[in-house]
Amino acid sequence: MRSNKGFTFLELMVVIFILSLLVGIVGPRLIGRSDEARVVETKMQIRNFETALNLYKLDTGFYPETEQGLAALIEKPATGKIPENYRMDGYLDKKKVPHDPWHNPYIYICPGSHGDYDLISYGGDGKAGGEKNGKDITNWEIQE
Repeated sequence: MRSNKGFTFLELMVVIFILSLLVGIVGPRLIGRSDEARVVETKMQIRNFETALNLYKLDTGFYPETEQGLAALIEKPATGKIPENYRMDGYLDKKKVPHDPWHNPYIYICPGSHGDYDLISYGGDGKAGGEKNGKDITNWEIQE
């Protein structure tokens, strides 16, 4: 007697059909989520910058100037208003200022037109303004 090990062609075709149905149903839903995930990540990074900037101000008495930018959070500024009580390790865990999820630098303006400072990501299109995935994400518009 021969033992029949393995799958028949029909069984393989049924499995492939079921997998293709799952990909057809779930795939489009996951693909649309990547832009949404980038927006959420950007908002989290902006909140992290806000925390670091507030710690900077707590230690130094002022926010970094626009020209010093967010780089002042990782390395003591050498130009402009020089902080005296700068934290030796800086204010960000990683020793580099991250770009937004679309690989564009964040815009930092101090003093800002919407508060002490403005933090802006230009979104997916990398330009001011825009709609949908190209819409700007700003610290003053992020809801608590």
